[in-house]
Amino acid sequence: MLFRGWGESVDGRWPDVATVVDHVGVGHLVVTRHALVRRVLTDPVTFRPDNALDAVTPMPVAALRVLAGHRFRLPPTLANNSGASHPQIRGIVADALHPTRVAAQQPWLTALVRERVDRLAAALEAGQAVDLYAELAADLPLLVLARLVELPDAPVGAVKEFARAALELFWAPLDAERQRALATEVGRFHTMLRAFAATGGGLAARLRAAGHSPDVVVGALFFLLVAGQETTSQFLTLLLHRLTGEPEVRAGLRAGEVAVADVVEEGLRLEPPIVTWRRVATVDTELGGTAVPAGTSIVAWLARAGRDPEVVAAPAEFRPGQPGSRRHLAFGAGAHRCVGAQLARMEAAVVVAEAAPLLDGVTVVRPPWCPDNLTFRMPDAFVVRRA
Repeated sequence: MLFRGWGESVDGRWPDVATVVDHVGVGHLVVTRHALVRRVLTDPVTFRPDNALDAVTPMPVAALRVLAGHRFRLPPTLANNSGASHPQIRGIVADALHPTRVAAQQPWLTALVRERVDRLAAALEAGQAVDLYAELAADLPLLVLARLVELPDAPVGAVKEFARAALELFWAPLDAERQRALATEVGRFHTMLRAFAATGGGLAARLRAAGHSPDVVVGALFFLLVAGQETTSQFLTLLLHRLTGEPEVRAGLRAGEVAVADVVEEGLRLEPPIVTWRRVATVDTELGGTAVPAGTSIVAWLARAGRDPEVVAAPAEFRPGQPGSRRHLAFGAGAHRCVGAQLARMEAAVVVAEAAPLLDGVTVVRPPWCPDNLTFRMPDAFVVRRA
């Protein structure tokens, strides 16, 4: 299960807490119930985030040398920061992603999505197959994020390749050759980020003005480029794919009987792009009656928590608006809850409202395929054709 936290594994029978050994022999305590996952995420004293960005596959010397050659460093900034600097760094990032600023981007994004949907609709009507990941969802979150935080001026393709390389390097089971190749790509982009962090405006400038070191500025930008856009493009793809199999939901959207916001929340509950997150126990404690020694790696199974029958009556069914639907933990909880939650919701709402009609009468030619990864699903394509 450890690298397949979705699909059949997420609906199987699991105890509240289970020990799972990974591909390199390291044991992890997997927490499956909503209440226990929430407890882990909201208690940063007992369960610290220090291991959140640790590489799942220990890096060999060759890969470490590549990263060192690019002066690669990831000091505690956001997701892995349990120190005193976290609230201020988070506050600066949260201000850049303030709901008012996010809402101001909606008209621009809606126009862009409509333009793409019109083009895709014409292609479908002409009998062509279209890739809704590559031609609609892949770059939208990055384009919006760039407007909000004044990201470095880099080709969209290069940023996407870097982000996916980082997700694979730190969260996937890998061999040494692949690790070295990924380290080269991640390190090269990290060098570009370092140059931007020293002189760039927007968020980078605000972090510098608050007295944060260049490493912290780079770390914040690094995490935003990975978690602040790549995960949303993944979610848009997964949600659109799910909706191809939910004709009644699409009909409800057309008739105005199903709210777009409810579709987004049910999508986050059932198709979260981030399926697990890690914590480390700082003291001897217990979870669900299971002893947890200090130093234990905790894997909080977010996707499983969203299907807890104690939270929703129909945990495996896509029922927008059902009681408990919004109690999912797709954005985490507590002090490290996703600071871009409002942004992701806005982007998903626009895509659902504008693109759902594309799915009527289509056949899925190639469903999204997700590689083995502890935390991220990373769909690579979603190809459809008119029947």
